Amino acid sequence: MSPRKGARGSSATLAIRVPPGAARALARLARHVEQALDPLDLSLPQYRVLSLLGDGSSASSALAHRLAVSPPSVTAVVDGLVARALVERQTDPADRRRLTLLLTPSGVDLLRGAEVAVDARLGEVAAYLEDPSSAAAAIEALQQWNHALDTFREEKRKAAGT
Repeated sequence: MSPRKGARGSSATLAIRVPPGAARALARLARHVEQALDPLDLSLPQYRVLSLLGDGSSASSALAHRLAVSPPSVTAVVDGLVARALVERQTDPADRRRLTLLLTPSGVDLLRGAEVAVDARLGEVAAYLEDPSSAAAAIEALQQWNHALDTFREEKRKAAGT
């Protein structure tokens, strides 16, 4: 769903009541993701970079935009992934000043393992919901959040004129 248009045609935030504790639950879920990644020696920022590169190669600046972080932050994370031979930088043949980031075969394998570990951990936590349909709905809600976050980022990019 898109934001409701205000009386003057500008976007206005929908009046959605977020119950107390929702942000805390999100932070606690993030910690579970981190714990699932620990045995793989992978941090949450590294996982986020690998996940986005799993969708295709990217310039560092575009990756920073998609992650909503500064380019130097991405560079620091990518440097660690390059050192572990999980990501490589390739020169763009059309513009030698531009570097493209892409996953190596080892990076693809680690990303797959990380996704299995995170999915297993989320499934383990969701099993404590009251019934199986609640667990399925909670997992589906995460997919809806993913869509909402992508749409939000795209709308903000359009509004900024970039």
